[in-house]
Amino acid sequence: MWSKTTTLFVVSLFSGAIIAQDNDELVNNLINLRGQVEDLQAELKILQAEHQNSMSYLNTRKSELEANRDRKELQIKQQQQDLSSLQEKIKDLGLGSEQMIPTVKALIEPLKTNLQYGIPFKKTERLSVIEEIERSLEGRKITSQNAINRLWAFLEDEMRISRENAIYSQTIDLNGESLLVDIAKLGSVMMYFKTRDDRYGKAVRNNSNWQFVLIDDTEQVQQIETLFDSLKKQIRQGYFTLPLDLTAQG
Repeated sequence: MWSKTTTLFVVSLFSGAIIAQDNDELVNNLINLRGQVEDLQAELKILQAEHQNSMSYLNTRKSELEANRDRKELQIKQQQQDLSSLQEKIKDLGLGSEQMIPTVKALIEPLKTNLQYGIPFKKTERLSVIEEIERSLEGRKITSQNAINRLWAFLEDEMRISRENAIYSQTIDLNGESLLVDIAKLGSVMMYFKTRDDRYGKAVRNNSNWQFVLIDDTEQVQQIETLFDSLKKQIRQGYFTLPLDLTAQG
């Protein structure tokens, strides 16, 4: 039989082996955890760099869109000033309606040009307002002063359009087919659409031409769907992630 001392010695050796094994296991676990931490830190750095690049791009696009909006509003204000100056000229010089027709028509032309190349929001309807004023003036159905008053009201509507975010119905040309769709209009710079069979897309400008393009990317479709839902709920301000350039803009 083993003595009590021998038994204690064997137990001590056995315990020491277990502790050594536990220590090795602990060291290996620590090494694995350190490797995982280093991998996560590397991944985090990549994500931070991607996030910084994305934010830089978004800030640049935000500045461009704000600049486009400001230019549009400045254009409208300048046209309003031109109309106001013409009204004063008529008043001060006592000029007759016939004499002022060429001057009024000269003011109409840049309005038509702006509509032709601007965002394709109800372009036909908006252009028809200008053309009807022009026809009435040429046919002597209205005076020059009346034409100026109507042009002023038109520019006030244009100013409202340039600031408004809302949903409308509009007929668009999509791949050669005329379709009635829902339009999500963001000021005078961006337009998205939703077809009646739940396809989504965007108005894209390539130089001076606009076209309506479908979007197939699932993530981008969800972004536009969120925009439509928010506008329907009267949420017209806030931050939205949206697909921007599909082709180069002029």
